[in-house]
Amino acid sequence: MKKYVLLLVAAAFFASCKKEDKVTEAIEAIPVKITIERFDTLFYESKPEDLAQLKNKYPFFFPAGNPDTVWTNKLQNPLLQELYGEVKKKYPNNAAFEGDLEDLFKRIQYYYPEYKAPKVITLISEVDTDAKAIYADSLVLLSLDTYLGKDHRFYEGFPKYQRQGFEPSQMMPDLVSSFSQGKIAPPTDRSLLGQMIYFGKELYMKDMLLPEATDGAKIEYTEDQVKWCQENEAEIWRYFIDNKILFDTDTKLMQRFISVGPYSKFYLEIDMESPGRIGQWLGWQIVRSYMKNNEVTMQKMLAMDAKEIFDNSKYKPKK
Repeated sequence: MKKYVLLLVAAAFFASCKKEDKVTEAIEAIPVKITIERFDTLFYESKPEDLAQLKNKYPFFFPAGNPDTVWTNKLQNPLLQELYGEVKKKYPNNAAFEGDLEDLFKRIQYYYPEYKAPKVITLISEVDTDAKAIYADSLVLLSLDTYLGKDHRFYEGFPKYQRQGFEPSQMMPDLVSSFSQGKIAPPTDRSLLGQMIYFGKELYMKDMLLPEATDGAKIEYTEDQVKWCQENEAEIWRYFIDNKILFDTDTKLMQRFISVGPYSKFYLEIDMESPGRIGQWLGWQIVRSYMKNNEVTMQKMLAMDAKEIFDNSKYKPKK
């Protein structure tokens, strides 16, 4: 009997591997042509007399109503020129991200055939954390000045937990976060579980679209923070269950366990050890468990209700 069970497990394993190999082959066969335009270089190496041509080609970067002095002042701003110099030093060409973009666009086209490879424009947003990577249908905007590395001197004014997001490894995960908008069903209620599953779905999209990325890069954690979550998963889950907060709609719970912050707020000694957004991480594990135990496409899962996913996830944290 034991031997028979082992054979079944082995058969299931090899069938799964064969299925994954077919998916990989199909993705690799998708033709993708990437166009990358370095607006950061075009702008910061231009002269005032070049502005008219740039404004004509990139009107969305030059809002109406602003006099040309706004742009010529930027060109002459020593700090912005220094920032551009750092970007040019870090990204002298597109080699650091072109291959990753190609892989991502192939996977997006596999799961969403209606999406063709967008045009990519790199720029400097003056470290605008709300506009790091934007995926807007046929256009992708990448603010290279927000990916110089967490220890770069230009980020010294940002808190430590936020500087983690300035690593180059966050570029593709940030892009998937932008792409996911409008593709995940919003929570049907205001419960903590609804928010947990919503962000868990987004993180699962990163599993599918960025299979080579680390879990840390997907959720913007350090390796130590990921390890802490894994080692304390059972205790975290027990806290949520014992305190009956999964279906609670108190908005303070979102601030404690979902919102970006230096740590999660259990109001216990472990708070300072924990990473922020622990509810998102836990929701991710629930979604992963659901997808492991149910035959359903990613797109269908993204449209499902949080409670349905939870009830059928068979989620059980490792002890």
